[in-house]
Amino acid sequence: MLGLLFVTASNLFAVFPAQSVRIAIDLIQENLNTYRLFTGSTVQQELYHQVEWILIYFSILVFCFALIKGAFMFLMRQTLIVMSRLVEYDLKNDIFNHYQQLSLSFYRKNNTGDLMARISEDVGRVRMYIGPALMYTMNLVVTIILVLWAMFSVNVKLSFYVLIPLPILSYSIFYVNTIIHKRSDAIQSQLSRVTSFVQEAFSGIRVIKAFAVEDFSKEDFEAYSDEYRNRSLDLAKVDATFFPLMMFLTGLSTLITISVGGMLVIAGEISIGNIAEFVIYVNMLMWPVASLGVVTSMIQRASASQERINQFLETKPDIISDNNSPFAFQKSIEFKSVNFCYSGKIENAVSDLSFTINKGETIAILGSTGSGKSTIVQLLLRMMDVSSGEILIDGNNIKSVNLKAYKEHIGYVPQDVFLFSDSISGNISFGLKDDKNSFDMVVKASDDAALTSNVQSFPEGFKTIIGERGITLSGGQKQRMSIARAFIKDPDILLLDDCLSAVDNKTESEILENIERITQNKTAIIISHRVSTVKNAGKILVLDKGRIVESGTHVELMQLQQKYADIYQRQLMEEIV
Repeated sequence: MLGLLFVTASNLFAVFPAQSVRIAIDLIQENLNTYRLFTGSTVQQELYHQVEWILIYFSILVFCFALIKGAFMFLMRQTLIVMSRLVEYDLKNDIFNHYQQLSLSFYRKNNTGDLMARISEDVGRVRMYIGPALMYTMNLVVTIILVLWAMFSVNVKLSFYVLIPLPILSYSIFYVNTIIHKRSDAIQSQLSRVTSFVQEAFSGIRVIKAFAVEDFSKEDFEAYSDEYRNRSLDLAKVDATFFPLMMFLTGLSTLITISVGGMLVIAGEISIGNIAEFVIYVNMLMWPVASLGVVTSMIQRASASQERINQFLETKPDIISDNNSPFAFQKSIEFKSVNFCYSGKIENAVSDLSFTINKGETIAILGSTGSGKSTIVQLLLRMMDVSSGEILIDGNNIKSVNLKAYKEHIGYVPQDVFLFSDSISGNISFGLKDDKNSFDMVVKASDDAALTSNVQSFPEGFKTIIGERGITLSGGQKQRMSIARAFIKDPDILLLDDCLSAVDNKTESEILENIERITQNKTAIIISHRVSTVKNAGKILVLDKGRIVESGTHVELMQLQQKYADIYQRQLMEEIV
């Protein structure tokens, strides 16, 4: 509403100068005609000074109107454009917060580039509608009402002639602008491909260098760049017609004004000042009318973008936790006839799983790749819900537990380590809520993960920035940093998902000893495909094709001389070889 008020005031003070110019020219003309009648007399000198004062007065008046108009334009943009920026800010936050609530299944269906496009490009297009498009529309409506009222009040015939090129201008701008936007979209699409290629190339630079395919990578990049260049040139050719077309049609309206207006002056229907007034009105109308095509395109693009945004905003998370009560792990975790099948799959990832983990117990799950080990961890973290059966936490279904509070009691080390572009200290303390004594805790967690000796070898120690996804670290260092990140939380439940596969036997033994010490009176679930990692656990579950085929201690399972013993013997022979 304030924006509309400022738009109206701004345009009102744009109309006044045109009327002032008309009055000034007509007064000067009248005085000059009178001036010629009194050639050589003292009256002529007085008339000369009167013309001077008319010029000075109206110049100051037009200047003041311009200042006032400028002030209202500033307020207009501060109101409407700033409002659109605030809406953009809120919308981006809403989308980002909603993204974080969505389940893993959503991220499996949608690629990262699409998620980023909706929170950046699509939101930007919606902002252009809420801000500039809304402002231009208000400006168009108010300008046309004020200017047409002023023009028709002077002379109806001249007004109709002057307006002839304006619809042509508006359609032409719309047509050209539509082509521009189509080609802009094509450029943006190609730019996304170039960016994705570059990001992937730099992320996988080790592989590129290892296979010595730098030249092939360069050729691929050049092909992407050539396509981007060609599309940019296509846009430049169309873009080059935009302003010449606008200037031509503006000039045509001005020419009509002078031609038709001149004939009307000769006929005595209007004054010379009216012609000057109309020329100003024509120039006032040009941009608002031209903006009609731009605004139409903005609205179309914003509508499409808002639909894309709404598509994600209306996506409901599969995992919902309405319980906000406090949580404390006290007794046990129980799987009761749990089955789970991934979307799009036919066979279950895990089938008829039933086992209990008591508080303070260390349990290990052993199995080959694809046996369902990581699925158990994802179900325990409630990243996804079981297809059938139930998981009980202290006798309560995991679906009824306060999920956020439950996860705060868990220290999780994923199989695929993800590190942030932050310092070593920042990555280790990632899950901490309180920064109090955090550095001492970071050092202790690093010691427990057998990482400190490696950290000390870096020039800046724990302040070392590790680069994107920890590219400056080895696989073993990444795993140990992820373990330290879990240790620092001092969790009640520790989930280790095949997190020692990249460390040597000596480091593995050291970490396992620390795990055994840390997990006194705590619950630990160790997932691995290596017997050396799980053999000291209080209970070992052996998985095969998603089912538990054996369970017991290392000694008990070796006595059975079945699958576990077979895995152990095979891995022992591999180490000897």
